[in-house]
Amino acid sequence: MDDRSCALDALRGYVIVTMVLSGAVVYGVLPGWMYHAQVPPPTHVFNPAAPGITWVDLVFPFFLFAMGSAFPFSIRKRLERGESKLKLIYDALKRSIQLTFFAIFIRHFYPYVLSNPEDARAWGLSLLCFVLLFPMFMRIPLKMPAWAHTAIKLSAYGIALVLLLTVDYADGRKFDPHFSNIIILILANMALFGSLIYIFTIKSKVWRIAVLPFIMAVFLGKDAEGSFVSEIYNFTPLAWMYKFEYLKYLFIVLPGSIAGEYLMEWMNARKRIEQKPDVKEQNVSYQILFISVILIIVNLCCLYNRWLLVNLFINAALIAYGYFILRKNATVNEQLWKNLFTTGSYLVLLGLFFEAYQDGIKKDPSTYSYYFLTSGLAFMAMIAFHVICDYCKCRHSTSFLVMSGQNPMIAYVATGLFTVPLLSLTSIYSVFDFFQHNAWLGFLQGVILTAIAVLVTMFFTKIKWFWRT
Repeated sequence: MDDRSCALDALRGYVIVTMVLSGAVVYGVLPGWMYHAQVPPPTHVFNPAAPGITWVDLVFPFFLFAMGSAFPFSIRKRLERGESKLKLIYDALKRSIQLTFFAIFIRHFYPYVLSNPEDARAWGLSLLCFVLLFPMFMRIPLKMPAWAHTAIKLSAYGIALVLLLTVDYADGRKFDPHFSNIIILILANMALFGSLIYIFTIKSKVWRIAVLPFIMAVFLGKDAEGSFVSEIYNFTPLAWMYKFEYLKYLFIVLPGSIAGEYLMEWMNARKRIEQKPDVKEQNVSYQILFISVILIIVNLCCLYNRWLLVNLFINAALIAYGYFILRKNATVNEQLWKNLFTTGSYLVLLGLFFEAYQDGIKKDPSTYSYYFLTSGLAFMAMIAFHVICDYCKCRHSTSFLVMSGQNPMIAYVATGLFTVPLLSLTSIYSVFDFFQHNAWLGFLQGVILTAIAVLVTMFFTKIKWFWRT
């Protein structure tokens, strides 16, 4: 019997692959649902008033959800091994600082930031940045004393800092710690505050979720001048590293931690109970897979097109049917699916009922409907990947997702810091101008660049070169 689940790695890999794909397709020529709902083609001018979501708007919340789902495996197991909470808090702070540096460093070394127009110097510096990230975020696979590994890591950080302070940037830009990758910066904040909340509420899901209304209260009262709530919202000792505004994504991370606990409980129960293949369970697995995937597709389609009432009725019918087929939960697998489905369904319906608030669901500025709905859909995605990867054991066909999910930091920067600079230096990237003319070619460009990023990530995963914080 396997001693691990591939569902979480596959979910994380799906997020990384779709994140790379969404950034690699050609702008302006694809249908509107191929981009963020609030930056429609052909001009891609940001429209904060436009409600609705697309598949691209699910990428970031799914990644936050996957981060929360990993807490039981990265934190609970260490507590059970006897590590102190103080050590776990220190590691959470350290991880947050490392991710913050990662966010600042990669943002400064994208080719378009280094030179305008891009040139050989910019591409070379981007490749140097990519190489330098290896000793910064991985353990050198050579036998040497621990102090030597630490010295190499610190030296790499030192070189990176010197580069940040001395390199000339495009358009007269200077090094600025506020100029960072916002996605990674938010993940850095979630790595710290999400971990702290999980550490102190590890024995109670109820207390963990009870934190969220207080965060909501701060956001609702942030404009009340002179109130302590406003002071909490506006306080920041290091604005380039922390803002209370980032904590809104705990509405996704903390539910993710509950999904991770359900997955861990399933793994532990599976070790204790040997179950033979069950035809009924197999039928349930196919049906719950179908329902979970359809729920995601229906919400994307209906919310993008603003078919709100139709969407509510379809969701209610699918959720009722899913609950009906899982009502007995006679097996370990069915118990997991029921836990995930019940929690996810509650969040989906809560998100739909919040849809009318804040003028509809939006990614930016993000709404409560967005937090609840995307969290609920992430539970559905977890069910789908569990059925595919862990129950049906479709390991070969999903290995590219699993391996990408095991090395997400490399996958995230592979296109911007490796593929594009390398292809540009060899004059191959100019061929991609051919893909600018229509939707099919524009999408094909995204597929090609994403495939290269996945292959690069799979290679380093295969040789066990992982970037870790």
